[in-house]
Amino acid sequence: MITIGQLARYAGVTIKAVRHYHKVGLLPEPARDASGYRRYTARDAIDLVKIRTLAEAAVPLARIEELLRADPAEFAASIAEIDAALRRREEEIRQARERVTRLQAGATLFVTAEAAALLDRLAEIGVSARGVQMEHDVWMLMQAVAPAEADVWLADKTAALADPEFQRIYLDHDEAFDWSPDDPRLPELAARARAWLAVRPEMPIADPEVTRLAMSAAGASSPAWERMAQL
Repeated sequence: MITIGQLARYAGVTIKAVRHYHKVGLLPEPARDASGYRRYTARDAIDLVKIRTLAEAAVPLARIEELLRADPAEFAASIAEIDAALRRREEEIRQARERVTRLQAGATLFVTAEAAALLDRLAEIGVSARGVQMEHDVWMLMQAVAPAEADVWLADKTAALADPEFQRIYLDHDEAFDWSPDDPRLPELAARARAWLAVRPEMPIADPEVTRLAMSAAGASSPAWERMAQL
């Protein structure tokens, strides 16, 4: 017969843990001796080691009693089920960590990894911080309200950035935000943009309502841009 302290030490747990397992019904309380102390047996130590092992394997306490009573086939099936649940949780944690990493990224906050990569590329080629922020806000809203459509347009824009001519047009368009609507460079820039688009594969038409919402939320317009859209 052993004391609660000895039992805890042999099983590698704390006395507090032993008492908790008594409280939740995992480990039956033993009889007390004449002095009022609990006295444990080797069977209690074996059961406690099993409980500790299952708990360390992240088995929920609510499932441990069931596993202690299970036959080999039931035990294996339950462990497989618990393992599958842990794998799902592991994937949820991985995704959560990715989101936390993006939260630390500042300019790529609240967008998908693909949109974040596009924003990084725009910054690399020299797009202004304002332009990158506008793109960020547009993609954030588009991905929220029209995710399938946003994915198509995002893939297309990412591919387009591999074209040096598109890069030049994009950078000039970014700079043109601050131009006067009467700037003589606007017609030539509009013509270059039309010529580039003319040889591109036809893309799905964006929902006008969604497009207007996204652009207005981003403040993605200026008198010069509005003038160029009319040319």
